[in-house]
Amino acid sequence: MYVPPEGRVCLDARRHGVALLRPLAGALAVAAVGGVLLTLPSPALLFGPLLIAIGAGVALAAVWRWDRTRLLVMTDRVVLEHGVVRRHREGVRFSRVRSVEVRQTLPGRLLGYGTLTAGKLRVEYVPREVVELLG
Repeated sequence: MYVPPEGRVCLDARRHGVALLRPLAGALAVAAVGGVLLTLPSPALLFGPLLIAIGAGVALAAVWRWDRTRLLVMTDRVVLEHGVVRRHREGVRFSRVRSVEVRQTLPGRLLGYGTLTAGKLRVEYVPREVVELLG
C-alpha cells in the first residue's frame, strides 16, 4: 500500500463486493455450459471440463483484481491503487479539483455503494464508508 508522507490515511477500502457480480455471473454461465456439455455424448463431452476450467479462471481473476484494488481517502487526496502484475496508482489532490462527487443509484443506496468522481479520477462501486466520509 502506498502512503505519501504529506497526508494521513482516513480510510483504506476495497471496492464494494457488488463489483464482482457481473464477472462472477459470466464465469458461472461459462461453467454451467461446461456442465451441460458433460452430460452430452462425445465429442461435446470433451469441451465440458475446458469450459468449467475457463469459468473458474475468470472467477479467480475477477476476485484477485478486486482484492488487489485499494482506495485510500487521505486528508489531502484520494488515491486509487490497482493492478495485479503491474501496480498502478492514480491520485487527485483535493486542492486541485473543484468538487468531489459521490453519486448513488437506487440499488447503490440500498446496497451501500456509489460512484466517486474527483477531477479525472472516477471509481465505481465505492463502499458506504467512502460515501459517508466524502458525501
